[in-house]
Amino acid sequence: MATSEENKELIETIKRPIRHYRIMLWGYGGESAYMRLTKEQYEYWNQRKEEDDERDVLVDYMLDEEREEVADVPPAMDFMGDPEDFEGPRYAWHDAPNEIVHQYGVDYSSARITVTEIESDEYSADPIEDVVDGVELDEFVNEHEIEWFSDEVEESESDYMLQFHSSEKGTFFEGIFTTAGKFDPSKLVINSTEYFNGDDTVETITYDGEEIENMGGDTNGKGYSVHMWSNKG
Repeated sequence: MATSEENKELIETIKRPIRHYRIMLWGYGGESAYMRLTKEQYEYWNQRKEEDDERDVLVDYMLDEEREEVADVPPAMDFMGDPEDFEGPRYAWHDAPNEIVHQYGVDYSSARITVTEIESDEYSADPIEDVVDGVELDEFVNEHEIEWFSDEVEESESDYMLQFHSSEKGTFFEGIFTTAGKFDPSKLVINSTEYFNGDDTVETITYDGEEIENMGGDTNGKGYSVHMWSNKG
């Protein structure tokens, strides 16, 4: 004999056989550009950083698109501009000519997930109820045995590399999906990418074999940082 709770669920299923959900991933992450450097550029900027430890001279340099503060940089070391034309245009850090790969999204290890049933598949649809309310993504994946695939970016052929990182906090993924019946966590698949320095960023989410379109998010910038390293043994 069915319980009152089971009867209630059956009635809800009959009333709403097709359901709509909004899924959001939020937490810490950001945007990064990974770039190749020459040996000379790597050594030059390491020395500049050591000589001026009161400020991050490399961040200042890479944000200085008008050359108001980097006029003393030798042309060959000006990797954000044209070494043959020091007076020519400089590139923004997110559009650099020496970029290897670009990264944007929430960090898997810090992400939280919210799933809300909504009235329709419209972006501005009113919420009905939260079925997952701000749970740590890693915990949610393990609890429900959700498939999670983490791919690594291809190994760089550059001996010397740089990462410019814009740290951000907020919602990085927001999408809507429609189901026949109630939300089933086991039908989710999370795909992430592990970058050169170990950052693992969520890239895509699918539900029941269909990729959920990321309609964007809302994040706040927390600051910039630059990291350099050598791949030579």
